[in-house]
Amino acid sequence: MLHLKSYSGHIRNHKALCDELSIEKGLSREKREEEIIIKAYEKWGSEMGTKLYGMFSFALYNDEDDSFIFMRDPFGAKPFYYYLTEKGILFGTTIREIMVQDGFKKVLNDKLLQIYLTMTYTTGDETFFEGVKKLLPGRIMTYKNGEINITRYWRPEFKPDFSKTLEEWADEIHSTVKTIMAEVKDEDEYVESFLSGGVDSSYVLAMSDAKFANSCGYDDSRLDESGLAKETADILKRNFNRCLITPEAYFSIVPYVMYNMEQPLGDASAVAFALGCIGTAKGTKICYSGEGADEFFGGYNMYRNAERYGDNLKTFYVGNTNIMKEDEKKAILKKYYDDFLPIDLVKDIYSENEHLDPLSKMTDVDIQVWLEGDIYLNVDKMSRAAGLEVRMPLTDLRIFDIASRIPAQLKVNEEQNKVALRTAASKVLPDEIAFRKKLGFVVPIRMWMADERYNSDVKAKFNSEIAEKFFNVKEINAIFDEYIGGNSDNWRKVWTIYTFLVWYEEYFIKR
Repeated sequence: MLHLKSYSGHIRNHKALCDELSIEKGLSREKREEEIIIKAYEKWGSEMGTKLYGMFSFALYNDEDDSFIFMRDPFGAKPFYYYLTEKGILFGTTIREIMVQDGFKKVLNDKLLQIYLTMTYTTGDETFFEGVKKLLPGRIMTYKNGEINITRYWRPEFKPDFSKTLEEWADEIHSTVKTIMAEVKDEDEYVESFLSGGVDSSYVLAMSDAKFANSCGYDDSRLDESGLAKETADILKRNFNRCLITPEAYFSIVPYVMYNMEQPLGDASAVAFALGCIGTAKGTKICYSGEGADEFFGGYNMYRNAERYGDNLKTFYVGNTNIMKEDEKKAILKKYYDDFLPIDLVKDIYSENEHLDPLSKMTDVDIQVWLEGDIYLNVDKMSRAAGLEVRMPLTDLRIFDIASRIPAQLKVNEEQNKVALRTAASKVLPDEIAFRKKLGFVVPIRMWMADERYNSDVKAKFNSEIAEKFFNVKEINAIFDEYIGGNSDNWRKVWTIYTFLVWYEEYFIKR
């Protein structure tokens, strides 16, 4: 008999699954999803992962043969971790669940720092805790008699279909989003929505019944998207909440963010998102967000360079961020591993997609690496810490299925990105919103961190005993001084080093 031992997620197509799996009506959400997971595995085995739409990770225990089954959703929206001991396996949807179990030994996996300094997050199945592994997206793992077996049940595949017009693709996207939005909440649930100045969150809000939109803003009008978000909310006749983020609030919450992230994350927007989650959780416990669309539909401006990069991508493109080269890391790290390079972690992806066009190669890498390692990690950890559940309607196998068939030229052209998605969104949004230039989730950290009023802890960390343990302090301070001196491009390097030092202090000094 199967028993659900650990679970995190939301299964949005539960009505259809309950009918197909003969699950009684009227169950609580917790019991309903437990029944779905158990009966879906009994019926479909590993194929269940492509039949459950939404986000999930779980552990099942089979008491008949004393075995475990672990599974993570196709895109990795929900994390899952495990740790082998002499006596058995420890597991959980958070690392801290594992850390409090008997048999866990806290040891730093220091070689990941080398990857982190390039990518600003971790990728692959290793974590910063020695022996704690991530189950990667689209995988199912079994554990029996001390033996682990991992199978991949899904991976991104791209099969462009040139038979449809742009408008036909937009129609298919739009009708699918309608279907998903009808599933993504129960009738009795109250849901609000995150809203930036961009098309993704605006489209989700327009297609939802959310009465409130929530945005983050700054006093600096040059980087504040909340004004654009307010305009969108007004057009859609929704109420609007603005969380004003000050530099004082931003820097003061960094230790909270690094602790709850469980692994260091050098994405500066994560701190702003954490504050946004805390603010939003005061009014609702469920919120929509627009993650997934950029990677599926070609949303980042750098994707316009795909054709120019061509086959050369496989020599350097490791995902959305690449902030330090190997020579620079050799200069600043006290311990450097010559045989542990970021590009090696994506070689298997390039071997899978060598037949694809350059844009599809880039988005494939970002779907498998960047989304899981940065975007979804941030959403899961910061929302969970705030007591908020974030649902991402555009992160769905049915949405990806459409995106995987749209030819590259209908995703990105010289003037615009996400062309097909924007065309779909224009059915419910004015063109000035649907086709607005992508700004990204910007944070004024580039300026704030150079200000002596706010950077005292950065300076202290760069000259601390922790810094001495891992870095050539003179070299990292040279990077910091150059940044203060006017080279604002160095801010990402400074921030990535700083967030690692804060994270290390939280997990290996304070606790």
